[in-house]
Amino acid sequence: MRRFPATGEQHVGTFWLLQLNSAPTSEIAPRVATTFQRADEETIPSLAQAMGLDDTSEIQRRFASRCRCYIALVDNILAAYGWVSFDEEEIGELHLRLHLAEGDAYIWDCATLPAHRGLRLYPALLSYIVSELRTEGLKRIWIGADRDNLASQSGMALVGFRPIADAVIACVIASPRLWLRGQPGVPEHLVMDMRRMLFGESAFAWQNALSTIKRKQG
Repeated sequence: MRRFPATGEQHVGTFWLLQLNSAPTSEIAPRVATTFQRADEETIPSLAQAMGLDDTSEIQRRFASRCRCYIALVDNILAAYGWVSFDEEEIGELHLRLHLAEGDAYIWDCATLPAHRGLRLYPALLSYIVSELRTEGLKRIWIGADRDNLASQSGMALVGFRPIADAVIACVIASPRLWLRGQPGVPEHLVMDMRRMLFGESAFAWQNALSTIKRKQG
């Protein structure tokens, strides 16, 4: 059985946000000559190999659902990749489905192959993706990171992403539930936007339940 800390919450990850219409984006250069591009049919076999897949069916499924993949090539070898969704996406580790608002994008399933780590490819790839989406008129880009993935968090901050809300498992009405706790100083409407994308209108019910519990505890 999962044991909860004294605070009644267990921090599992954090969602970050870059608002393209207001926040500047840092252009990050990798430490090695790199070509960035959007993955296409020709790059599917090398992408499947980089992702450790036995076949290309999962990649084809993602492309069919309007997901995109951006890749970094070093000496014509696929060295890093990152996926982007625009409608909805399953967040498997949280067992939730994210429903994006119009004008939003979500970056997920990013990786740098072991032989190419330490070359600043991850933040450089993020920077490239942000630049591409900005030219298309996107308004906001969301991304998530596990609590202990400090390397990813560092890369996100370098590009200009800002932590918005922590994903926590909290005891609500004697039952463990996933919830989003806003980062200090973050406007509440941004936190509620993320809650709504994850929980739908039930986010308001959970908000009221938590507020009631805090009042009673206070």
